[in-house]
Amino acid sequence: MRIDAVAFSTNGCRTAMRLREALPEEDIRIYSKTTSDNLGVEAIEGPTKRWTGDRWNECDALVYIGAIGIAVRYIAPFVKSKDTDPAVVCMDEHGKWAIALLSGHIGGANELTARIAERMGAEPIITTATDLNGKFSVDTFATVNGLRIMGLKIAKDVAARVLDGRFVGFTTDIPVEGRLPDGLTEASEGKFGVSISADVSKRPFGTTMRLVPMDVSLGIGCKRDTDPEKLSAFVRRILDEDGIAPERVCRIASIDLKKDEKAILSLAKEMRAPVRFFTSDELNSIPGEFSRSGFVQSVTSVDCVCERSSVASMDAEIIRRKTAEDGMTIAIAKRELRPRFL
Repeated sequence: MRIDAVAFSTNGCRTAMRLREALPEEDIRIYSKTTSDNLGVEAIEGPTKRWTGDRWNECDALVYIGAIGIAVRYIAPFVKSKDTDPAVVCMDEHGKWAIALLSGHIGGANELTARIAERMGAEPIITTATDLNGKFSVDTFATVNGLRIMGLKIAKDVAARVLDGRFVGFTTDIPVEGRLPDGLTEASEGKFGVSISADVSKRPFGTTMRLVPMDVSLGIGCKRDTDPEKLSAFVRRILDEDGIAPERVCRIASIDLKKDEKAILSLAKEMRAPVRFFTSDELNSIPGEFSRSGFVQSVTSVDCVCERSSVASMDAEIIRRKTAEDGMTIAIAKRELRPRFL
């Protein structure tokens, strides 16, 4: 998880350093914006508003260490939607309070706030209604379990019904572990409910909150300066041939030589999926049998970029081997999702 934190005072810099030590499992980068002693913490060059904008689409979370009003002013121009905005957490300069400010459920600010508070001995401030009342949150459930939410407006209705004690049915096409939480009723039909299915068109309830398993990883290769629309059409046609809805794509992956390839970056943005680039050493270290191309190996030092990248750093099985067309290649891997009620 990429977390960028900025402190606005000397005490804030101390708290930023504590934050980095408290979450060693995360990629935490700390910065300062103060005229006082920054204790060696890297200083932000230029306006903090620009710094925020540069990181808005790069980071999983932003942490502002200072007055909450400062954080609000800096993030305000960039807030767009709860399904795309990063998590934003605010802490006071002494680290006594941790406040989930934005993207509490889908962005993970609530979970991050709770974890920061536990590790640093702070008081967590979480104000979302379902969390306050100890009720089921479909946003959090979906995010934690790799399920894509189809329709944020209906997600709000789920929360309202759960809080009011009204009927919310639940059905799933894949196994779900754990006890069904209060607020959901196992049902195959009814006026309103939540459905987990790889079939994006499935609507068993009068109003259905659809959750789609994001269980498909795409390994992509293409020659330099491939037309983004051409790559998109190729990928969508292959997915359609295999009966895979684009909403199931959890990741676009390739070799790091392609990290600035517009067609791949555009594809990831279009499919609202993260993009990962792996080094040749990382790809070559993956065990298994893969297709081989002498030409590809001569250029990238990897025998097959698309197949290897489709399963890189993921417990997945290739379900479509390398398919090539006009300088573009795709391989498809599927992981097993096992959602769980906490």
